[in-house]
Order: sequence, then structure tokens, then C-alpha cells
Amino acid sequence: MPVFFEWSDELSVGIQEIDEQHKVLIDLLNVLHDAIRLHHGSEASGHILGRLADYTRSHFMVEESLMRILGYPDYDEHKRCHEDLIKQMNDLQARLLGGEAITFELMHFLRNWLINHIMEGDKRYTKHFLSCSAQATSHKKSWMERFWAKQMAF
Repeated sequence: MPVFFEWSDELSVGIQEIDEQHKVLIDLLNVLHDAIRLHHGSEASGHILGRLADYTRSHFMVEESLMRILGYPDYDEHKRCHEDLIKQMNDLQARLLGGEAITFELMHFLRNWLINHIMEGDKRYTKHFLSCSAQATSHKKSWMERFWAKQMAF
């Protein structure tokens, strides 16, 4: 069966650390999708959704810190987008705790949100970050990617 969401170079923002974190988000979405597809139950799905929400918050903190440090001019707008998704994730977790199931429709929403956010929001800061000497993407795995790969293992 094909993977729900695959990384492609088209999604690269050109910043090593950010690309690696986006890959982890994609991996977590795939794990959640598989749990739903294989009917692992709401407890397992809730656990994975919690990991996805936690990692998303961590990723957003990294992006926002870089934006502040590097003086990104559209910081406030980008931060608002992050806050909107965090609110939606919190609402989703509350609904799941209330007995609602995570649906494939929701999975497609999360995937499309991530694609659109990367392509339309995150790619806007690439030129600014690189002009401020952020590390461009290479094909070597950083310590952060190796760390999160270990965290992804159940």
C-alpha cells in the first residue's frame, strides 16, 4: 500500500534543520494514518496525535526563535498561522478524548495544511534565513534528525 504522505524535494525550504523537522512531521502523520487505517483504536491514535502535537509545538518554537533571532519581517503573521494550527490540534485532542474518532478526512486536512504551510508560508523565509547565514540543506543527517528518528521508534 502506498505511503499516505511522502517527502519530496519540492517541499524543501532549503534550510537543513527545518527540512529535517518537516520530515519528522510527515513521518508522524504517516504513523497516525496507519493507526487509523489498521484500526488500532482511539487510545493508540490519541497517543500518536499527542506526539504529533508535541513535536509540532517544538517545531514551531524553533521556527519562531529563528525568525526572531534573524529579524524575519513577517514573524507576526507566521506566528498567527502557527497559533491557529495549535488551537486546531488542541481541539482535535479534546474531541478525541470526548470519544470522537479521527477520520481520514481529518488526516487529509492535516496533510494539506502542512503542504500549504510549507509551500506558502515557510518557503517565504528561506531567502531571508539564508541571507543571515542559516545552514542550507545538505544530504547529511543532522544530530536533530538522528535524535528524532530514534524518538519515532515505538
